[in-house]
Amino acid sequence: MIKIKTREEIEIIRESALIVSKTLGMLAKEVKPGVSTLYLDKLAEDFIRSEGAIPGFLGLYDFPNTLCMSPNSQVVHGIPNKKPLIEGDIISIDCGALKNGFYGDHAYTFAVGEINPETKKLLDITRESLYVGIREFKAGNRVGDVGFAIQNFTEKQGYGVVRELVGHGLGREMHEDPEMPNYGKRGRGKKFVEGMVVAIEPMTNLGTHKIRQHADGWTITTLDNKPSAHFEHDVAIVNGKPELLSTFKYVHEALGIITDEEDEFRADS
Repeated sequence: MIKIKTREEIEIIRESALIVSKTLGMLAKEVKPGVSTLYLDKLAEDFIRSEGAIPGFLGLYDFPNTLCMSPNSQVVHGIPNKKPLIEGDIISIDCGALKNGFYGDHAYTFAVGEINPETKKLLDITRESLYVGIREFKAGNRVGDVGFAIQNFTEKQGYGVVRELVGHGLGREMHEDPEMPNYGKRGRGKKFVEGMVVAIEPMTNLGTHKIRQHADGWTITTLDNKPSAHFEHDVAIVNGKPELLSTFKYVHEALGIITDEEDEFRADS
């Protein structure tokens, strides 16, 4: 059942989402060769708690850490460890926060130092596909419209769109209805209405769309071991249109990136 949010509840979700956004911005300055994902995980836990929130992933479904840290060919759900990042890696950082009874859930894939042009393009296209999908999240459209837009944009670049892992509704639970696949057919699936809040999160592979799950029960990698990228935003339908509750602003400020890609989805646009 889809749980429609009031304006007040949307603002509470925005507060949780922005805590995650600020956490990712803080981590952006720390992602560098020689740093372990376990070190970054501890920084994130301390920061989230300092903001009066609880790490949203820690203990959720028995997950052991604050962050899902997925380098290179790992798609999602990687468990932080002591292995240092090295120059040329990429690392997907997926983070959640729970405050005042509502979750935020937000992800960004970072370059570790200089990465090769082929991998950089994968990151750029995956991030662009996120906004392509968000543009379709509006009253009257359907789940398939978002999935089709992401899939069409991504596959035209020759990339694989992961099928088994999807976005989701967001609110008092981390994962609510509806499921939000990154593939689909226009006009299919549940209809979007005012007050819906979802996490849209394309997961794009450089090669095949196929994946495999590892024995730890969490880690997911590409079947061909080629790199995978993951970006995620929390979005609400307000006045019939998509409005971002999360932002990459803090990440971009930390990395010196100048972009207007979020402007059309802001409340004051």
